[in-house]
Amino acid sequence: MIPNQDASEKKIYTKDSELKDSELMDSYSKSVVNVAKIASDSVVNIRVTKTHNNLRNQQNQQQPYGTGSGFVISTNGLILTNNHVINQAKEIRVTLPSGKEMIPEIVGTDPATDLAILKIHEKNMIPLHFGNSDKLQPGQIAIAIGNPLGFQHTVTAGVVSALGRTLRSQSGRMIDDIIQTDAALNPGSSGGPLMDSAGRVIGVNTAIIKQAQGICFAVSSNLAQYISQLLIQHGKIRRAYLGIVGQTVKLPPLVVKNNLLKKLTAIYISSIDDKGDAQNKNLLKGDLLVEMDGKPLGSIDDLHRALTKETIGKEITVKIIRNSKPHFVQIVPSEMP
Repeated sequence: MIPNQDASEKKIYTKDSELKDSELMDSYSKSVVNVAKIASDSVVNIRVTKTHNNLRNQQNQQQPYGTGSGFVISTNGLILTNNHVINQAKEIRVTLPSGKEMIPEIVGTDPATDLAILKIHEKNMIPLHFGNSDKLQPGQIAIAIGNPLGFQHTVTAGVVSALGRTLRSQSGRMIDDIIQTDAALNPGSSGGPLMDSAGRVIGVNTAIIKQAQGICFAVSSNLAQYISQLLIQHGKIRRAYLGIVGQTVKLPPLVVKNNLLKKLTAIYISSIDDKGDAQNKNLLKGDLLVEMDGKPLGSIDDLHRALTKETIGKEITVKIIRNSKPHFVQIVPSEMP
């Protein structure tokens, strides 16, 4: 009797387990379906026409161009997308979920964060709302919606794989606070929203690594929201420019020790643009730039982060190593054209 009783109990347990698994999967499915419905009237398809030269250069870039995605962020027709989707486009056309096609205006672009704002003259649009990307945790559900390869309103789901990544934009600057996800992205997904299970935008889908499987990136919602507000107000993001060409180099240990440097690398100045507005005459080719305004510099990315809009037109003291000796000189960054 006991073996039969055990078998019966085991069978009941198995059925209960299967039922619970079914309920769990159904709950997951409901979340994804609900998010897809929330975004159904807000995600648009973007088609661009470019010159033949630009099209030939596609093979050297992270993602092919021609089509992309975007999503509505205001009732009066403002659309957020990636800058690389519309960069150097001869013509841009936005197709709404209803099938209506419109030619948008470019409100503003920021190549440094790969974001752009378009506007269509359409009223009563349904915007998506931003979530707080600072509260994200690895492992939580991430749902990507876009138009890969022209297949409109494609939904893929995965998780937030990692937070705080960096990604180099086409302008050469590093984009901070990048979200890594395994929600599948394909050419044409760029500019679409990455959303949480509550239907809030947590990122803007931006890039994939072609050689990898399930490694995709999105600009965080907090950064996207901040840049969007500035683009809507000013049309561009003001950044400082020093007028040098440099590269990150490793310093000899003796140079680091003798000059009490905080970093093991520095910026080697390979050339200087003396035709711009930046006042950089105190810098020479061959100098090692190691500090700006009291803050150590160890890479080109450090320099980019230091050249904020607050430094435009401001006299700043920089520390350089010239002929193995430290020097403090004055420079005045100009505004990046």
